[in-house]
Amino acid sequence: MPVMPTQPATPEAATRIVAALDLHLDQALFRALSDATRLRVFSALVKVGRPCTASELAACCQVDFSVVNKHLKVLVEAEVLAAAKEGRSVWYQARCADLCDRLHALIEAIAAWCPNLAGEGGSGPRSCCAPVGED
Repeated sequence: MPVMPTQPATPEAATRIVAALDLHLDQALFRALSDATRLRVFSALVKVGRPCTASELAACCQVDFSVVNKHLKVLVEAEVLAAAKEGRSVWYQARCADLCDRLHALIEAIAAWCPNLAGEGGSGPRSCCAPVGED
């Protein structure tokens, strides 16, 4: 784990620092994952483990096909899903490895700034940003 950078004295000073954390806080990703229908579609694709058409995905949602198509577009734009057109069908697949890499990079970027990651007595990294003693 990288050594924690010097903590800025104020939130205002913190906003003037451009860090890896800022680069990994991807608004499009969080927007894509902030909707219940999109989460349901993403979860279904991860669990099924194969590409699916919009029609298949619409069957698992309580919204119209056109709404599912709009949600799929948001997920593709955020690079959460891959889309491949074959004839008249578009096949969607979860980009699991890419998403895991992105989330791991975000976790590492947060950890680099988290002052309470050191274990008891500062001896090594902890697995979360919970204050010492609140595991």
